[in-house]
Amino acid sequence: MEKDRLLAFTDGVMAVVITIMVLELKVLHEASVRALETLTPIFLIYVLSFIYVAIYWNNHHHLFHLVRHVDGVILWANIHLLFWISLIPFATGWMGENHFAPITTAVYGVALLMPALAWQGLQYTIIRRQGSGSALARAIGRDLKGKVSLVLYLVGILFALLVDTRIAGAIYLLVALLWLIPDRRIETTVHRP
Repeated sequence: MEKDRLLAFTDGVMAVVITIMVLELKVLHEASVRALETLTPIFLIYVLSFIYVAIYWNNHHHLFHLVRHVDGVILWANIHLLFWISLIPFATGWMGENHFAPITTAVYGVALLMPALAWQGLQYTIIRRQGSGSALARAIGRDLKGKVSLVLYLVGILFALLVDTRIAGAIYLLVALLWLIPDRRIETTVHRP
């Protein structure tokens, strides 16, 4: 199977996810700075969530440069990833509306953790189909950044529930910063002569 339909579908889902998130930013009925300040927590979590979706889209784009053909297993692994990404708007809205309450901040962490696990599953599915000597397998290597991210999400979830939601938020931001630049391992492999 060619990968074009998978990529088009993924692009569409990501666009819908971002659109749903922006709809959570309600129009203010008062024209004042104070009214705008009340929107600040919701806006900040929207920005972080937008960055996360953009990171997934960007890295997905790079990842599929190393994939020539897809099969049913890869299609389902991709759908699994999109399912978890589609839940980010819910977690974003709930946390923003409840001003970073511990349970909502922890659920937000789970909404970030699950796509990260699905991403690793997609990578491993592709590697299993293409072989351990494939360009993707060489590019991913031991995937230290991916494994560290999973641990940080778990720590963030625990901090949200047991310590301080601000620390959890800082951990979620840290993971986003780790992934903000597209995965150089894949980029280097794609551009290798």
